[in-house]
Amino acid sequence: MAGVLEGPRLRSDSNSSTASSRTMLRQRLSQLLTCVEDLSSDDEATEEVSRTLDEAFQLCGRYSGEFFRLHIVTWNVATAEPPDDVRSLLQLDSDTPADLFVIGLQEVRATPVKYVSDLIAEDSWSHLFMNTLGPIGFVKVTSVRMQGLLLMVFAKQAHLPFIRDIQSTYTRTGIFGYWGNKGGVSVRFSFYGHMLCFLNCHLAAHMNYAVQRVDEFEYILDSQDFDFYNTPHVLDHKVVFWFGDLNFRIADHGLHFLRSSINSGRFNLLWSKDQLLMMKQKEPLLQQFEEGPLQFKPTYKFDRFSETYDTSPQKTWFGFNGKKRKPAWTDRILWRIKPRDEEECGSIADDEESLVKVTQDIYTCDPSYGVSDHKPVIGTFNLELQKKVETPLVCVSAEGQWSADEDAVLTYTIQEKFDACTSDWIGLYKIGFKSALDYIAFVWVKEDEIAAVDEVVQLSMKRDDLPLLAGDYILGYFSRNMQSLVGLSPTFQIMESTLALLEGLVPENINGLDK
Repeated sequence: MAGVLEGPRLRSDSNSSTASSRTMLRQRLSQLLTCVEDLSSDDEATEEVSRTLDEAFQLCGRYSGEFFRLHIVTWNVATAEPPDDVRSLLQLDSDTPADLFVIGLQEVRATPVKYVSDLIAEDSWSHLFMNTLGPIGFVKVTSVRMQGLLLMVFAKQAHLPFIRDIQSTYTRTGIFGYWGNKGGVSVRFSFYGHMLCFLNCHLAAHMNYAVQRVDEFEYILDSQDFDFYNTPHVLDHKVVFWFGDLNFRIADHGLHFLRSSINSGRFNLLWSKDQLLMMKQKEPLLQQFEEGPLQFKPTYKFDRFSETYDTSPQKTWFGFNGKKRKPAWTDRILWRIKPRDEEECGSIADDEESLVKVTQDIYTCDPSYGVSDHKPVIGTFNLELQKKVETPLVCVSAEGQWSADEDAVLTYTIQEKFDACTSDWIGLYKIGFKSALDYIAFVWVKEDEIAAVDEVVQLSMKRDDLPLLAGDYILGYFSRNMQSLVGLSPTFQIMESTLALLEGLVPENINGLDK
């Protein structure tokens, strides 16, 4: 795939210049230890200080987190219907499979009739990604839609109990803030105890609106609020990924020079006139965000179903001559680590536990997709972090043998206090399910009161709700307040029912559904 980074990987963490900071800290600790050793060893306080400093010294080099791979896609689809296949876009044949997929689309078709129908049922783009990722073990965690802006988050099934406190919001900036053709949609959640936020934007178009684009971004950040005391705003999160059709253009250069530089692969000749890079030099807010080098072709504007930049004839509107669109890197992916000076002060151990490192492996576009005049942009990242939570909030289990011949029994136990409610429910899911709502059957949790921690609650699922045919299934506890599956059972098998055996049923005989 063209444009894959071959140089050093971009890396950032919640320490600016982490390596140098740690080296300096080790030096200072060594000096302190030397001074302490010179003091009287009879002094208990001195011994305690020495012990504490020695522990801190060891902690400086001890941090080692687990790695999680994040795959982000941003694509202005220009109201087109989706292609037949997106495996290449998701790089599903990669040797290093993802843990999270985050897909941000702009200009999804949003005519009034189409938009209303998409609110009732999933839109065609969501269906495509769900049908592609579901069979390989990824579940849609959440999505948010504002007219043409769509943001979807998918995760490996094993991560679901540790993705909590999910919330989404949106901000309109089109037509004086009343129309949602431009603006931003965001999703935030806790991932193994670390607060992440993803912001998909479509900012103002045209060459002369660079300042307005920055103003719109600042307005979106100021406008978006979340119902969490520790992360009420986007920039309060440990890591923020900002992406979308940001619409920044390449200023000053003529069309001939642009195309010559692109055709020869000398993209660096265009960086100095890229409006986003130019604005970063004078806007402190933008300086907080990092971006990989633009070592791929500008992603706009192409003739559809080709890799040729805009060849449409100039048009005349009311006596004014239009211009061909110059190529530009309108579609971008950036990220921000919350600065250390904004963190609450704690012990060295707490700081190590809170640390998140972000390494970008790939920043490129996929020119093979031609349904739009934009090419999709891909960014893959490694998130290195220590898990703050490793135990699901709820333990769920299928008891005994399950089949549609009799009511089935399940149990659940709340393992840690959380904001449970009587409208929580437990769903039965076939392996390969696509979202929390893709259940075969469900039962409400304890109706009269919230179950106590460590209390074993037994429920039954009616046999009429169970699948007739054999298959592998799991149970999932859905928290209404957290908007997530906070507990999953081990995989278990439902046996083929007597009715299925007697009548020789096969999947297509059962109401056309593979149950």
